[in-house]
Amino acid sequence: MPNRPLCDLHIHVGSSVAPHIMWSIAHAAGIKLPVRNYWEFVDLITIDPRKVKSLDDYLSILHTWTERIQSSPAAIERAVYEIIGKEYRGSRVEKIELRFNPMKRNLDGERDLDHIIHAALRGMDRACLEYGVQAGLLFCLAREFEPQLNEIILDKAIRYRHRGVVGIDLAGTESNAIELGSGVERYAGMFARAREAGLGTTIHTGETTNTNGEGVIEVVKRLKPDRIGHGVRAAYNEEALRRLADTGTVLEICPTSNLHTRAVRHLEEFKYILGTFLEQGVRFTVNTDGTYLCSTHLKREFELLTESGILSASEAERARGLAFEASFI
Repeated sequence: MPNRPLCDLHIHVGSSVAPHIMWSIAHAAGIKLPVRNYWEFVDLITIDPRKVKSLDDYLSILHTWTERIQSSPAAIERAVYEIIGKEYRGSRVEKIELRFNPMKRNLDGERDLDHIIHAALRGMDRACLEYGVQAGLLFCLAREFEPQLNEIILDKAIRYRHRGVVGIDLAGTESNAIELGSGVERYAGMFARAREAGLGTTIHTGETTNTNGEGVIEVVKRLKPDRIGHGVRAAYNEEALRRLADTGTVLEICPTSNLHTRAVRHLEEFKYILGTFLEQGVRFTVNTDGTYLCSTHLKREFELLTESGILSASEAERARGLAFEASFI
C-alpha cells in the first residue's frame, strides 16, 4: 500500500494501547497484576491466535484487564492520546474514530462519568493539536447493560456532541436468538434519538459464526445505522446482502480481528466474503479493531488483503477512500 493517508473507523480504546503504556498506567494506579514481569503482562493483554477460539475469548481479555487498567481520568486521557499519536506515526492514520464505553471506565460508578469523558476529550485534543490529525469519539452502548444505563451513555454522547463525540455504537456478543431477531427493537428509540441529535450510528453485528446475517437484517431494518461493525457473515445471506446494498450501509471490516475470533476461518474465506460484497455492491472499509490486542496496524491490514490477492490495488484504494467519506467526523 503506498504511503497515503489512512482513516480508521473501527478501533477500540481498550485494545489499542501499547503494552508498555498499559504497564506504566497499571503501576501508576497501584493495580495488583496477576503476572511476575512485563513479558507475562504482554501475553496477558495480547491475543494468542492458538488460544482464542471465539469472540467471547477475545472480549474476556478486554473486559478483565484493559478496561480496568484504563478506569481513571488520567488513564483514559493517556490512552486516547497515545493511540492517536501511534497510529499517525505508524500507519499515517490522519482521521480516526476511537470507540469505548465510558461507563466501563468508571469502576461501576466509583469514578465520575463526566470526568472520564472530559479526560478522553483532553487526550484527543492534545494528540490532534500535536499531529494535525482529525479525531472523534464514539460511545459504545452495551448489549449486556440494562436499558437505563445505555440511555445514560446516549445522553452523554448527545451532551458532548459539539466537543468531539461524533457517534454511538452498540457492542457485545449476539449470544441469543433475541439479539439476532426482533429483540433489537428495544434499541430503536435510542438510535432514533442519536440520529435526531446529529450523531452517527454504527452497530456490531454479523461477527460470529452462530449467525449468517440474521442480525444484520434486523439491525438494518429496525435501527437503520449508517455503518455496521464487521458484518462479515452477511455474505452468506441474500436478504442481508440486498438490504446492505439498497441502503448503502457501510461495513467496517477488521480482517485480523475476524480471523482471530474465528468469524472468518482463513484467508480463502475472506476472499469469498469480500468478493461477494464487491459483486453485490456492498460498500466496505478496512480497519484494525484493536491494534495491540491483535498485533496489527492499519497499513498491515491493507497489506494482508492485497498481498494475498483478496483485494486488487484499485479495490483497496476504493476502500481507503470510502473510509474518509463514511467518517462521522
